[in-house]
Amino acid sequence: MKIAVLIPCFNEERTIGKVINDFKQELPDAEIYVYDNNSSDRTSEIAIRHGAIVKHEPRQGKGNVVRAMFSEIDADYYVMADGDDTYPAEFVHQLLQPLIEKKAHMVIGDRLSNNTYREQNKRQFHNLGNRLVKGLINSLYKSSLSDIMTGYRAFNRFFVKSMPVLSPGFEIESEMTIHALDKRFIVEEIPIVYRDRPEGSESKLHTFSDGYKVLKMVFVLFKDYKPLMFFSLWSAFFLISGLAVGSPVIVEFIQTSFITKVPSAILAVGLILVSIMFMISGLILDTVASVHRKQYELELKRIYDTIEEQRID
Repeated sequence: MKIAVLIPCFNEERTIGKVINDFKQELPDAEIYVYDNNSSDRTSEIAIRHGAIVKHEPRQGKGNVVRAMFSEIDADYYVMADGDDTYPAEFVHQLLQPLIEKKAHMVIGDRLSNNTYREQNKRQFHNLGNRLVKGLINSLYKSSLSDIMTGYRAFNRFFVKSMPVLSPGFEIESEMTIHALDKRFIVEEIPIVYRDRPEGSESKLHTFSDGYKVLKMVFVLFKDYKPLMFFSLWSAFFLISGLAVGSPVIVEFIQTSFITKVPSAILAVGLILVSIMFMISGLILDTVASVHRKQYELELKRIYDTIEEQRID
């Protein structure tokens, strides 16, 4: 059983040594990979000194690092954690257990259920952003996940080798969650204790700019994964707007057999036409998405068969 611990890093010289040591203590037989994402400090030097396998990713952004990790590293099980020492390594066994027992494809380290993230994290907008994204995704997929954006996760090989990473930055956690829900992978949550960064360690997350990117990513994936629902909502919006603008025109015509509100009539017709175009677009794209899902299922079978062949060999 080969386990790989994946640690994306950018300027984490204060904490990376402790993170490596903690995971080595919990998983002495695991290979620990530190991906240095253009650090300007001694992150790589310290990681090598503590026995990690250090690789470099020149494309800036956590999503780019995860893309490289998933494509380059082969293992049976993967554990991903940040290099800032906010996720205790002792929970790694609980994260791996559902994967080993084949009860899940991805296991999430849930920081929010026990309120440790809210207590430790002093950035209130981060708490608000977590609740907003969680509410959006749970509403779209009728799920009940507690922590969508945690960076502490474990995966089996099947999930990692079938995950198309599109996000370049901190949107990656939300993308992985949406992908798992949409493609019906089994997701399990394990409550963990979260601790804030130690003094002198600075967060790389920009509250507003990265928050905007996450919401934009949710919006785009909603369009790609559920086009009929996405375009139906817009169609309904323009239909209601058209009826609201056109109703006085219709009433006037019924009462007088004349139309004096010509601009309103033209606007109403335009809004109704836009509504119809949105609905037609949704129907067409839903058909395309359905074909893509079938192709993806066939690709999943091919990946699964390949993994089984490698395991037997």
